[in-house]
Amino acid sequence: MFKHLLVATDGSELGNKALDAALTIAKAHGSKLTVLTSTDPISTGLGAGGMGTIDTGTIWASLEEAHAEQARNVLDAARQKAAAADVEINAIHLPQQHPAEGIIRAVEELGSDTIVMGSHGRRGLERVILGSQANEVLTRSKVPVLVIK
Repeated sequence: MFKHLLVATDGSELGNKALDAALTIAKAHGSKLTVLTSTDPISTGLGAGGMGTIDTGTIWASLEEAHAEQARNVLDAARQKAAAADVEINAIHLPQQHPAEGIIRAVEELGSDTIVMGSHGRRGLERVILGSQANEVLTRSKVPVLVIK
């Protein structure tokens, strides 16, 4: 355990706490550390609706770029924290993937032995007990999950 940590963050307060915990563990155990952020699939909700077709290409491209910029910002901040902690990281952005799905797939592909994540993300702050993505990862993961509150 703790040979290859995967930390999922969306840049939220709890995501940053999870990153801090993962950096501490990685440094103490000499672990490999992958930092992952994902951006959800884009849904514009626009369609013909009897009014003709709407070209959503420019809307789609703008949303894609906004998501990519957000991911770059999250991963750049993670790289800065990792450099300050003297921990080498692998940073991954998974575009158009629901977080839980991307986390589970990445763990399997990378061979990570532990997941570190916040109990809630940006969209899950209103959840009382556990965010939906954290709950799904806990339910589906085949490796230990450290949930940070």
